[in-house]
Amino acid sequence: MQRFLIGQTAKHIGEKVKVCGWVNTWRAHGKILFVDLRDISGVLQIVFVPSNNEVYELAKQLRPEWVVEIIGQIVKRPDNMVNQKIETGQVEMSVDNLIVLSKSENLPLSIDGNGYDISEEVRMKYRYLDLRRDRLKRNLIVRHKVLKFIRDFLDKEGFAEIETPILTKSTPEGARDYIVPSRQEPGKFYALPQSPQQYKQLLMTAGVEKYFQIAKCLRDEDPRGDRQPEFTQLDMEMSFVNQEDVMDLIERLLILIVKNLFPNKKIQENPFPKIDYKDAMVKYKTDRPDLRNDKNDKDLLAFCWVVNFPFFERDNEGKPGKVGWTFTHNPFSAAKPQFEGDLLEKKNIDKILTTQYDIVLNGFEIGGGSIRNHTPEALEKVFEIMGYEKKVIHEKFGHIMEAFKYGTPPHGGIAWGLDRVLAILLEELNIREVIAFPKTGDGRDLMMQAPSEVDKKQLKELHIKIETIKKEIKDKKIIKKKK
Repeated sequence: MQRFLIGQTAKHIGEKVKVCGWVNTWRAHGKILFVDLRDISGVLQIVFVPSNNEVYELAKQLRPEWVVEIIGQIVKRPDNMVNQKIETGQVEMSVDNLIVLSKSENLPLSIDGNGYDISEEVRMKYRYLDLRRDRLKRNLIVRHKVLKFIRDFLDKEGFAEIETPILTKSTPEGARDYIVPSRQEPGKFYALPQSPQQYKQLLMTAGVEKYFQIAKCLRDEDPRGDRQPEFTQLDMEMSFVNQEDVMDLIERLLILIVKNLFPNKKIQENPFPKIDYKDAMVKYKTDRPDLRNDKNDKDLLAFCWVVNFPFFERDNEGKPGKVGWTFTHNPFSAAKPQFEGDLLEKKNIDKILTTQYDIVLNGFEIGGGSIRNHTPEALEKVFEIMGYEKKVIHEKFGHIMEAFKYGTPPHGGIAWGLDRVLAILLEELNIREVIAFPKTGDGRDLMMQAPSEVDKKQLKELHIKIETIKKEIKDKKIIKKKK
C-alpha cells in the first residue's frame, strides 16, 4: 500500500491509508489510546481501541519519538474533538495495523517549543534532534522554497546555473583561506574558495554572459558570534551591463520573493532608495543604515542601496612604520568611469571611487557587488597600489590577467549572503537558525566533533609534521596561564 503524507489525509475521509512518522505524544482516556503521529507535513490523531487486541497491546508500548507505520481508515472527528488549529484537526485515524519501525531512547533535549532556552552546545551536539522542532523544520522548508524561486526566476531571465571548483588556488582576497594539502605534490596546497569571484569573471571571458550559482563560500575568520566558516551565497555575474542593470534585476527578484513567499511582510519603499556612502556615514554613522520608520514592526522591510564607495583605504597591517593601501570591498572592482585615469596613473588614490554597490536590509548588509575590471592593465594597477610587486601579482593573479587579454566583455555582478537574507525574513536573530548543520560561533562542529586530529599515516602521506607546532601551542598556553 502506498504511503500518504499526513497533511494529505484530510482529503481522504472514509478511505483506508498508510501513514508513517514519529510518535509525537501518547495519552490514554479510559481504555482508548490516542497517539499524535508526526511527519514532515503535519500531525494526525490516531485512535487505538481494545477490540483490536493485538494492535492495542502493541500501542500501549509506544513512546515519544518511536517511528511507526500505521494502516487505518480516515474518519471525521466528533464535533467536540475538532481542532481548528491544524489542517488535520477535523479527522483522525481508526487503526487496523501497527508496525514499529524504530524505537527511541529518551531524548537528551526537549524538541517542544522554539528551543531558544536550550544551550547552543547541546543543540549543536544533537542537531539532528534539534531539527525535529517545528520552527527549524519550517526554516529549512522556507529556505528550499526561496532557493527554488530564485532558480526559477533567474532561469526565466536567461541565466545558466554553473558550478565552480571547491579546490582552487590561494590568493589574497581579504579573509584567510582554508588550505588543503596536496598528497601528489608535496609541499603544495589547494585553497577552498572564499567566493567564486575569479571563476565567475572567467565565465564572462568564456562568453557565458549570464551566470549564477548557489555557492558555498569558506573563510578562515576569527570567531565572531554571527559568522560561519562556511556560508551560502547567491552568486551572479552578467556581461554587457552597468550598475543600474544589476541593481534593477536584484530589486525585482527581492520584491517578488517577498510578495510570493512572505506576503505578511511589507516593503517600506519601492524602488529601493539609493544612498551615497559619504552621506550614509555622516547621517547614520554606518554604511548599513536601518531605514525602517518603525523599528518595532517585525514585518517591515526597509531595503536600500549604498553606492559611491571609496576604492581604497589606508592600511598599515604588516608594514611597521609604513602606511599603504588596501581595497575597501573587492580588488576586482572597477573604478567609476571618471576615476579610471587616476587608477591607471596611480594618483589621487584616496579620492578614487569604485563601482561597488551594497544592498542593505533593516540595518544589515545582505549583499554586495560591482562592475569589474575587465582589462589586465587596470587589475594590475589595483594590486600595485596595494603594494604588491609585479612578480607576486603575476604569480597570484596571472591566470585571470592572461584571460583578460583575449577579448573579455565588460561585466558586473553581485553576491547575496543567503543565510542572512533568510534569517531576517524568518525573524531569526542568528544565521545558525536557518542552516541545517551550522558550526558554533567559534567554528566548531560539535555533532561531528570537528575539527579533529587525523591519523599519523594521513599526515605522513601529506608530508606534514605537527609535533613542533603542538609544542609551541602548549608553551603559549602555559605562558598565558602564568600571566
